[in-house]
Amino acid sequence: MTTGYDEVLEQASRWRAEGRRVALATVLEAWGSAPRPPGSQLAIEESGQFQGSVSGGCIEGAVVTEGLAAIADGQPRNLTFGITDDEAWAHGLACGGKLRVYVEPVA
Repeated sequence: MTTGYDEVLEQASRWRAEGRRVALATVLEAWGSAPRPPGSQLAIEESGQFQGSVSGGCIEGAVVTEGLAAIADGQPRNLTFGITDDEAWAHGLACGGKLRVYVEPVA
């Protein structure tokens, strides 16, 4: 189940209202068979909870890790993930493609 953009931002806002630290990841560009379009978002809460999706599951773990690091050091990240179709199955990724994701701590 994919989550709408408003729901991701609403959850991030709720976490912030509760005093929790949050990071927001946004797909900036997608090439090839990337499963989520530009604008797709993932909110990450300081304990590791998250809401939304930037890849349909292919890279969420890595984005959550980078989101937690952004929360810890206050620095945004510009991430690029890419994998050839031949490599995709070897890594358990059915999608292949390439994504550029911006991760920023929410003040």
